[in-house]
Formats: sequence, C-alpha cells, structure tokens
Amino acid sequence: MNLESALFRGLGSLLSPAGHKGKLAILIYHRILSSPDPLLHDEIDAPTFERHMRLIAANFNVLRLGEACERLERSALPARAVSITFDDGYADNELFALPVLKRSKLPAAFFISTAFSAGGIMFNDIVIETVRRAPPGNHDLSKLGLGTIELDALPSRRAAVERLISALKHRRPSERQSIVDELPGALRSPTPKGAMMTPDQVAKLHREGMEIGAHTVNHPILASLSDDEARSEIVASKRILEEITDAPVVSFAYPNGKPGVDYTAQHVRLVREAGFRAAVSTLPGVAHRGSDIFQLPRFGPWDRNPRRLGLRLMASCVTAVPSGNRAATSAMKVA
Repeated sequence: MNLESALFRGLGSLLSPAGHKGKLAILIYHRILSSPDPLLHDEIDAPTFERHMRLIAANFNVLRLGEACERLERSALPARAVSITFDDGYADNELFALPVLKRSKLPAAFFISTAFSAGGIMFNDIVIETVRRAPPGNHDLSKLGLGTIELDALPSRRAAVERLISALKHRRPSERQSIVDELPGALRSPTPKGAMMTPDQVAKLHREGMEIGAHTVNHPILASLSDDEARSEIVASKRILEEITDAPVVSFAYPNGKPGVDYTAQHVRLVREAGFRAAVSTLPGVAHRGSDIFQLPRFGPWDRNPRRLGLRLMASCVTAVPSGNRAATSAMKVA
C-alpha cells in the first residue's frame, strides 16, 4: 500500500467508520463520454472515469446500492462505504462505463427513464446538440416562447444551452417535447440522433450484475404533475423495467431530484406505495443512520482529478447533516 492509499484508508475509516456510525457516499454520474467535450463540461470521459474507479476500488468499500441501503438501515455498513449510480440511461453507460466497472470488479446502479429506452433522446440533449450545430448569429425563438439567443463561440453556446434547458426543464413533458421538436428547425440545425440505451443494452447491464432502477417514464419534474400523472410515471417505469430485466426493480431516482422543488412528500409516498425499497435524490451529502431511505443524498463527482474526488468524498463525510433528509421531508409537509 502506497502513502496515498494509506492516507485515504486511514482518514476514510476515521470519518466514515463501520457499524452504527457508518456513512454511505452515493456517487452520481450521467454520461461517460468517449473523449472530452467542451460543450458538455460537466460530463467526464472514459479514461477519467477509469481513473475514478481505480481510486474508488483501491481505497473504498463499494457496495451494490440495494445491499448498501439494507445495511444502512441495520447499522451494518463497512468503513468507507460507497455506492455508484448513473441517471437517465445513456447508451454510453453500456458502451464505456460497463467495461470499466467490469475491469474494476465494481457494481453500479443505473436509473432508467423508460420512454427513451429505445435509443431515443431526451429533451436536454436535443437542446445541446441543436445549439452545438446551429450556425452562428442571432436566432429568434420568440415563436417558441424562448426569446432570442446569440450564438458564436463556445461560451455563447454554453450560455444558450443553460438558458434554454432552464426555461424548459419544469414544463409539462408534452409541452416541453412539442417545443424541442421545433427547435432544430428554428435554429436551422440538423435534428439530433438518439443517445439513450436500448432495452437490449438495459438487459445486458442486468445480466452483467448491475442494478437497474427506475427514473420515471418521461423524466418529468414530478412536482409539475397531478398526483395521478406522477403515480403513472412512477409505477409504469417500474413495470416496464421489470419486463425488460425479468427481475424486481426496487430502487428509484427522482428526476432532477431537489427535495421540495422537484418532488414533494407526496411523491415520496407514491414511490413507497409503488413497492420500491429505496430512493435517491440529488440533495448533496452522504447518508448515515437516521437518513430517510426514500430520500438518500448523493455526491456528484465532477472532479477530473481522482485525488480531488477522494478528498471531496472525505470532506462530505465531515459535513453530513445529522438529521439526514428527514428535515427536508418535514419542511415539505409544511409547504
């Protein structure tokens, strides 16, 4: 064991010990790119992901998410406990992440939005790829209710992507889709191709020992839907994935995942009633004894440098909120 590993293991065991004081860091990834993409600056490439996994495998105890949740509930986590998750269901997860995970002998959970699991494309990727290929100049999107955007070099395109996604994210799925269907024509840009996994790829992940979790059908912001619509999104995604994998689907990820903003206490109840055993949010932090098993926090590893990723994992263990997500649930009930 080298000095760096000794430091990570020693400090990690102190900050994230085994047993009733144990803490669970749940990593959240989305895309794993073949090479760096300046427009997708928040996504990492396959070589960087492999460096991440080497550090995690050497210095942390990686558990399947289902096992980690069960051990969290009975205060039986190992020291330095970590679970790895992916959201949305991008095809590059199977193409680039799966081989790395297999080489590193690490399990992961993949949360799939089922409407796109036939090689489709999500609204945000339509925005990104349309803006990427649009000609430079001023573009009038007022007929779509999106004002005007100026596209030139990379910074302006990044800014346009962020503004358009922000403007569309919280709209109802049908309205959002009708707008992005018209966006390529409005920007004089080619229609983007699909980026998501097929059912065969989802089934392959399951056969290779990975966990499959639900992430709704259309990736809506649940708080924007009626209770019946939200229930349908939650229940149908579970059923479809169980048909694809021929296995129970017991974990769920809230789209966008901010408690009290993107989902409410009512949606937590709907997830529980649908038969899921655990659910994850995007509330930053690590889980510990007393955390709500249906609102587990996650940790976004945007660091390109694996050493910084390890250090941020340690820092998250120090800053964990003692009351876990129950405080967030309580606040939502008041709202």
